[in-house]
Amino acid sequence: MGRSPGSRPTLAKVAEHAGVSVSTASLAFSGAGPITPETRDRVLAAAAELGYSGPNPLGRQLRSGRSGIVGVVIGDQPGRAFRDPVSVQVLDGLMQVLGEQGLGVLLVPGIDRDACAPCADPAGHSGAQTGGQTGGQGGEQGGEPAERPRVAPVDPLVESAAMDVAVLVWGVLTDDPNLAALQRRGVPVVVGEGHEVQGSPLVRIEDRAGAAEAVRHLVDLGHTRIAEITLPFGRGERSGPVDATRLGLVDRTPARNRLAGVRDVVEPVLSWETPASLVEHGRDAATEILGQWVPATERPTAIFAHSDLLAAGAVIAARELGLRVPEDVSIAGFDGLDLPWLSPDVLTSVHQPLREKGAELGRAVVALLAGEDPAEHVLPVRLVQGTTTGPVPEA
Repeated sequence: MGRSPGSRPTLAKVAEHAGVSVSTASLAFSGAGPITPETRDRVLAAAAELGYSGPNPLGRQLRSGRSGIVGVVIGDQPGRAFRDPVSVQVLDGLMQVLGEQGLGVLLVPGIDRDACAPCADPAGHSGAQTGGQTGGQGGEQGGEPAERPRVAPVDPLVESAAMDVAVLVWGVLTDDPNLAALQRRGVPVVVGEGHEVQGSPLVRIEDRAGAAEAVRHLVDLGHTRIAEITLPFGRGERSGPVDATRLGLVDRTPARNRLAGVRDVVEPVLSWETPASLVEHGRDAATEILGQWVPATERPTAIFAHSDLLAAGAVIAARELGLRVPEDVSIAGFDGLDLPWLSPDVLTSVHQPLREKGAELGRAVVALLAGEDPAEHVLPVRLVQGTTTGPVPEA
């Protein structure tokens, strides 16, 4: 029996053709409920014969009260996020798990950094900065009250787009506007590497221990003058050296953990904060740290960078300055990225399970949708030695 011209197949017709009730036919398409495999196969065969592709997805969403969409807040503008292999691999693991569950993904950019230029970060600093500090904790300068900062904007999708769960891939900040908007809407949230949020599952890595292991490796090689290139501290973009005041104001969890891991082992001779985890920022920072204006007797003999892209930039800067890696300066990173364009160097790096991190975020989403209360999940990291670290150079 085939589909006759002008007739429109319906679920009721499929049920009649398969010899089952409409409710049983509906269960066959939903993939859930008390139905035997044989009955499901009979219904699907009848549907194929009649040319019926399945219930209307909009109707199914209205009946279930769900959109089938997961909002993924990537924390940056897409053009920059997709330049970072770390983001790409985490998203790959996340989207694979969600896709297997038939869930769609809506990528939501982070705040527009140009639009946020007048907005202060949680540390009380606004916009991009270079070099020294402006302002301080408490938001006062020269004894005068500082102007109250504008609230950072959020992408309109955060405020209005249909989503069943939101994933904040790179965590939350103090007074985070994305989290606040989602909570106002009652959207459940999964957090990756951020502050703990009551009622929200958290997926994180042991990055403090990993940073400590990398720096301990440098110390074991005889290095005492160790510098550090850091991830961004807060919402605003800043490039420059870090003093004790700035160190106390870090708000981003990965940066805080890796800073702490370094200091569990040694006090670095210099820390340089970068605006983003990109090669060019690592290059700029290392140029300042290792520049020819730095006396050889004071120049750091090793650098630990908070990410592999920052570390790769440091390797490039060292080459441009005529320094040999690792004979003149050792450089270690964090992430475990494959960077063939850095050849012949292979970074010594703390490897984290990027795709598995994304997959765990996806599993937390699936658990929330199933009405479960997923626990915090902590992933291990490990140091893998490459060619960019070696013994301290002889004086």
